[in-house]
Amino acid sequence: MTQTLDPAATTSPAQRVDSWLADFEAALTARDVERAAGLFATTCFWRDLVAFTWNLKTVEGRDGVTDMLTAVLDTVDPSGFRTTEEPTGADGVVEAWIEFETAVGRGRGHLRLTDEGAWTLLTTLYELKGHEEPQGSERPKGVQHGATKDRVTWKEAREAELNEMGKTRQPYVVVVGGGQGGIALGARLRQLGVPHVVIDRHARPGDQWRSRYKSLCLHDPVWYDHLPYLPFPPNWPVFAPKDKIGDWLEMYTRVMEINYWSSTTCESASFDDESKEWTVVVDRDGEEVTLRPEQLVLATGMSGKPNVPTLKGQDVFTGEQHHSSQHPGPDAYVGKKVVVIGSNNSAFDICGALWEAGAESVTMVQRSSTHIVKSDTLMDIGLGDLYSERALAAGMTTQKADMTFASLPYRILHEFQIPAYQQMKERDQDFYDRLEQAGFRLDWGDDGSGLFLKYLRRGSGYYIDVGAADLVANGEVKLAHGQVVELTEDAVVLEDGAVLPADLVVYATGYGSMNGWAADLIGQDVADKVGKVWGLGSDTTKDPGPWEGEQRNMWKPTQQEALWFHGGNLHQSRHYSLYLALQLKARLEGIPTPVYGLQEVHHLS
Repeated sequence: MTQTLDPAATTSPAQRVDSWLADFEAALTARDVERAAGLFATTCFWRDLVAFTWNLKTVEGRDGVTDMLTAVLDTVDPSGFRTTEEPTGADGVVEAWIEFETAVGRGRGHLRLTDEGAWTLLTTLYELKGHEEPQGSERPKGVQHGATKDRVTWKEAREAELNEMGKTRQPYVVVVGGGQGGIALGARLRQLGVPHVVIDRHARPGDQWRSRYKSLCLHDPVWYDHLPYLPFPPNWPVFAPKDKIGDWLEMYTRVMEINYWSSTTCESASFDDESKEWTVVVDRDGEEVTLRPEQLVLATGMSGKPNVPTLKGQDVFTGEQHHSSQHPGPDAYVGKKVVVIGSNNSAFDICGALWEAGAESVTMVQRSSTHIVKSDTLMDIGLGDLYSERALAAGMTTQKADMTFASLPYRILHEFQIPAYQQMKERDQDFYDRLEQAGFRLDWGDDGSGLFLKYLRRGSGYYIDVGAADLVANGEVKLAHGQVVELTEDAVVLEDGAVLPADLVVYATGYGSMNGWAADLIGQDVADKVGKVWGLGSDTTKDPGPWEGEQRNMWKPTQQEALWFHGGNLHQSRHYSLYLALQLKARLEGIPTPVYGLQEVHHLS
């Protein structure tokens, strides 16, 4: 009797990957779409960031692969698939880092193979041929040696650019919003040689951080938060205080030569379908300036305008009331009675600072369940393999960590997250028991997948605990539950009739969609045309379907021509600014950018 051996059992991970890549490239070269799709597993996911689709797009199943390749293969003309390091194998899955080329650019990616074929494939564009960033051996000299009449110094050239922009020279891109998102994108555009202006209403870069409540610090660890090109120094604190971040952002904009207009407010924007040009009217420190870019980016953060509930009695309340985004800090409220409505990051930070400063009483109103994870635990279990000193020592660069995270399609990301968050829960069970005994209502996401997917799905509140949760657990910060129905002259009244005396009410009630900024600046018709911004369509809390597979309208083309959205945390601002900048650069250079899978419109609910 002859025994048939499983080929996967007799070949090394490197041989399996090399064989798959060779077969894949041969099928693509022959334009044999069915053959290429057949190299994927029955259940499979191909996530493409710009390289094949000029979009951020995930296709699922062999039919999805077939449809995408049928649409894009002739124009993309991919080739040169190869591994960049030794593939590895575990639990029946082989993983490999790859590189490849397209007709117009160069790409990097990641492949996961099972016995059935490709389970996940990530392809990303990282540079355009002929438009490479001036780095490494291609860095600019900075000076022309020798004697030159009428030499223009770097300072003179830089001042001329700043003075001419918006007057005798027009930016190709206007970025509205000068937080970490706008700054990261500005740095990318500068390196790619894209004329740009980043506008921000604050007096200095970083002031949007400086202006927040004084106890604010990053809840994410430093390894997760680097900006492009210029990482934080090795002695930077793990959790940076807000003012230190503000100083860093101000320095960064200057060193990276970003065309940053502070004290500038965008008054209006409109797009001319015939000229393919925006008219953007701004107030630049009291002077009206009209800019005429071809591309407009709204980089106003992950969220939109603050959500401030409309409540009966707000006009009769004699104390102070404001949204958490306007909270100045605790110093003015020593000896005061404070009610904070909400139970998310901002609510905990503000409650903790008020208690430390000596408020007479601090009460948190929890309206819905909240996910809490201790910061140290998140670092050790949730992020440690990718973003930590341990990861660095193992050779995990920031770029590789970002790509690893990106290689997990959103559809199956929860499968990787659930075990980690179960481990976190077990590690800190005593902590969670104390919170629940105090009456705090915890949750771990609709499917137990925890923090990251709640954030990506726009789920209910979460808090990365840096200490304030203990104040709730031990009763130092009082806890109330339910919806607020009205304010009296000196109290907050809940739906169950509870009366909470208050001199200050803080609405830690979150933010609306970024779509709201489009409505304000451009018009409701454009906001409706674009549809929802952010969220995956996961049919979980606050993230109704249909399923998108990627963040809605973020970092990619929208239904409104030449309008883009950019934002998120520091990690997302760093990583996705590359793909947005490459899309903008390609359009500047006249490189054809046929978009596959432009997102359909799903209106705000």
